[in-house]
Amino acid sequence: MNVYSIKDLENFSGIKAHTIRIWEQRYHLLSPVRTETGIRTYSDVELKRILNIATLQNKGGIKISKIAELSEAEISEKILQLSGGDLDYPEHIQAITVAMMDLDEYRFQELAKSITKAYGFENFMLKVIYPFLTRLGTLWLSGSVGPAQEHFITHLIRQKIIAAIDSQMAKPRANAKKFLLYLPEGELHEIGLLFASYLIRARQHSAVYLGQSLPFDELCLAYEIHQPDYVFSVFTTEPSQDVLPTYVADLDKHLPEATIMLTGYNVLHSPEPIPARIQLISDFNSLIQLIES
Repeated sequence: MNVYSIKDLENFSGIKAHTIRIWEQRYHLLSPVRTETGIRTYSDVELKRILNIATLQNKGGIKISKIAELSEAEISEKILQLSGGDLDYPEHIQAITVAMMDLDEYRFQELAKSITKAYGFENFMLKVIYPFLTRLGTLWLSGSVGPAQEHFITHLIRQKIIAAIDSQMAKPRANAKKFLLYLPEGELHEIGLLFASYLIRARQHSAVYLGQSLPFDELCLAYEIHQPDYVFSVFTTEPSQDVLPTYVADLDKHLPEATIMLTGYNVLHSPEPIPARIQLISDFNSLIQLIES
């Protein structure tokens, strides 16, 4: 069982820590365990409860005093009723968070199906999944989410993107741009690269997907064979900051005819200057604009 701070509950639910404390005292909605130094800690059950409360308040319009009178079964029933309706993006993010905490694949699949049907796959990714992953990353770094939960949800998201790519049957257009997509050696965080491949193919351009942890000499070989217009990569954990300047300089040198587009935490937060020819992509909306330009 994971342990959460009151700040974690605030980050997940959007409910201020001060408000959570008041609800604890007035309505006994949560039962935190205190450390020897008096710091509140919360369990998975309590995180799920505060997420459900946030949804009932924000979308269901139910007052906290009324929620406090509901049993766990009644709360779950009302959440299911709301999930079958027109939830907004923040409530979808909270519902996916609950599915992750419970390792509930059926719930995730039902949510993904309903959101995609209502808004389309691209908006599902841009408006729900990526804000969710940003939140997940913060909690992962703080130790609030365990490897099992992180692996569970990222595996399901990866499956969804691959299925969406496979469903794209249209051939590249006559004047299609050619993209080469890869992750540098040691880099395994693939969701961003897969989604970039989807975006490129959805706009009927050509994408050669080379996947995770590609050695640099193999990248150069693929570049010579394919002669892409663009090379795209995501640097989340690799290359490390100590070798990043050399690696980026080698990209600039060995891929001279392609426009190089990079994103990911390591390169976006690099303290060293990036060669002017290399374009940094801050988010996927920026990538979409470049693909469509």
